[in-house]
Amino acid sequence: MDNSSGVGVIDKAAMVLDALEAGPTTLAQLVAATGLARPTVHRLALALVHHRLVARDIQGRFVLGSRLVELASAAGEDRLIAAAGPILVQLRDATGESAQIFRRQGDWRVCVASAERPVGLRDTIPVGTQLTMKAGSAAQILVAWEDHDRLLEGLNNARFTPTVRAGVRRRGWAQSLGEREPGVASVSAPVRGPSGRVIAAVSISGPIERLTRQPGRQHAEVVCSAARLLTEALRKGND
Repeated sequence: MDNSSGVGVIDKAAMVLDALEAGPTTLAQLVAATGLARPTVHRLALALVHHRLVARDIQGRFVLGSRLVELASAAGEDRLIAAAGPILVQLRDATGESAQIFRRQGDWRVCVASAERPVGLRDTIPVGTQLTMKAGSAAQILVAWEDHDRLLEGLNNARFTPTVRAGVRRRGWAQSLGEREPGVASVSAPVRGPSGRVIAAVSISGPIERLTRQPGRQHAEVVCSAARLLTEALRKGND
């Protein structure tokens, strides 16, 4: 599909922003992702930094900038969060466990929406909570579809292995048992943006005693269904 608008500089800037959707990106990775010449990518990225549409993280990599958050807020909608509420409630009620959505922000994954189990023992993760990218089923999801360099970085010192990551890609969902926190199990599935990239993970989490030592066998189907609903909501919103 031809995404060209006919305005070259805008199209190229959009390619840079699209390439940053998945997370922190080096200049070399931007060049590879966009197919543009290195000087062009460098010039565009620095211009976008000037306008706060792009920023640099502590390692000097390019990331989406704070101005985009401000613009999204001004527009009054974040389609993922807007769609998340009822879908997370359905997921919580279907599984009896707390449900969350995580996005990657730099070296962390952040809970951007949640529906907590109302009573009994539960895994409480308030909106805004930052958790590690090195453990947990949501981290597995957010790492599994990264490009080669970012994937190697994600697996470095992670509590999950390349074999686990390969299984996540093959099945389309992830599970963890006490990876992030002793006694806590979780199941997660990928949410994809309109471009097809994995932009978030939808999860349920709770005590291993209730989710069992094979939580995916019990809950993967309904978690994957919630992820598909969210993906479809994002696709429709982009039409």
